Amino acid sequence: MNSLWKRYGLFGLLTALAVGLDQWTKRLAVENLMGNGPFVIWDGVFELLYSENRGAAFGILQGKHAFFFLVAAAVIVVVLLFLYRMPWSRRYMPLYFSMVLLTSGAVGNMIDRAVQGYVVDFLYFSLIDFPIFNVADCYVVTAAVLLVLLTGFYYKEGELDFFSGKEKAR
Repeated sequence: MNSLWKRYGLFGLLTALAVGLDQWTKRLAVENLMGNGPFVIWDGVFELLYSENRGAAFGILQGKHAFFFLVAAAVIVVVLLFLYRMPWSRRYMPLYFSMVLLTSGAVGNMIDRAVQGYVVDFLYFSLIDFPIFNVADCYVVTAAVLLVLLTGFYYKEGELDFFSGKEKAR
């Protein structure tokens, strides 16, 4: 029972800190970028540019708030179940950290949608005309890359059986 409190307590703390950072950066973007032109960091490469995204990446699914809430809720539920089954050991800390990032990204953007009806984006790679994104989006992408690398190269066969129910959580 004690390890469950550690696992979820640390998870809650790290997630709250990451969501706080995301919300703070979005607040800074609103205060300093909204209504202004781009703030160029590296000319022709990277700039800060205020944008309100009412959809998902590339502006798809505009106005589908219920869908985004369901996806975010499903992510959170799956992550919490995953954490319950995951062994509490140093070996699984990279996986644990990726779950923190994934949840933080989902929650950060969900807060924007619930409070404002849109997600504040402000990071723009003008060099490749990449869609404007935010810190929460960075969390989700980083988590996805980490999960691919961890499951493909770090964990050996059988080390993730706990998630399928073949091995009990320790």
